[in-house]
Amino acid sequence: MSRPFLVSTDGAVRTISINSPPWNLMSMEFIDELENEIEVIARDRNIRAVLLTAEGDDNFSAGMDLKQLPNGIKNKGSARAVFDQRLKVIKSIETMGKPWVVTLFGYCLGGGLELPLGCHFRLGATEGAKIGLPEMDLGVVPAWGGSARLTKLIGEQHALDMILRSKKISGPEAYRLGLVHEVWPISSLKTEGMKIAQKLASQPAMAVQSMLDVIVGGQNKTLDELLENEKNAVQKNRESADAKEGRRAFLEKRRPIFNQD
Repeated sequence: MSRPFLVSTDGAVRTISINSPPWNLMSMEFIDELENEIEVIARDRNIRAVLLTAEGDDNFSAGMDLKQLPNGIKNKGSARAVFDQRLKVIKSIETMGKPWVVTLFGYCLGGGLELPLGCHFRLGATEGAKIGLPEMDLGVVPAWGGSARLTKLIGEQHALDMILRSKKISGPEAYRLGLVHEVWPISSLKTEGMKIAQKLASQPAMAVQSMLDVIVGGQNKTLDELLENEKNAVQKNRESADAKEGRRAFLEKRRPIFNQD
């Protein structure tokens, strides 16, 4: 039996690739193993960025494997436990202090969009992407935090339009709405995702974590709270080894080399 996702490491970038093509459904095993992998990544100081993608060029993920749900509920004890685990996994990605980059292509539906909504950088394919939360077509609603995160990301008007009408939007439309940061042809999408992950991994890790801590979830904080958090981040970072290296490199007119400690 193949693993639900493949893992590889290139320098300071960990790649996680969903491994059940062509639909790349998210099985119960996928979530269990992803929960464990997140703990490994969070502890490993040598991993400074993550690229989340999927095998093949057909689909990122058509969402949860619904055929497994009855047994999953039985094994976890309740439907609430099944969905709470997914909420916990996505929240862990969002708040771990290391940037996650995700590539969206083909079907990115249900959990196949809700998981990326917890990532920090989203890239979409210029062609063939179908991105949405179509749970209404099944008589249910998004259950992995999708309605909340999508609304915060693109606003109430567009979130209602996508969710209540079960709309599946293209990569360029997702870019127009602000759901993805960039769009690329499918042929280069994963390469561009890796470039961004490598760039993020090359940035000073403490400073990156500090800005993630300040910015992620900032919509729920007052301006005074955000300013206080930023001030604390400045104090934490201004005499770090990377800050000193950045100043030296500037004076020496060269590119800084961070994360040497």
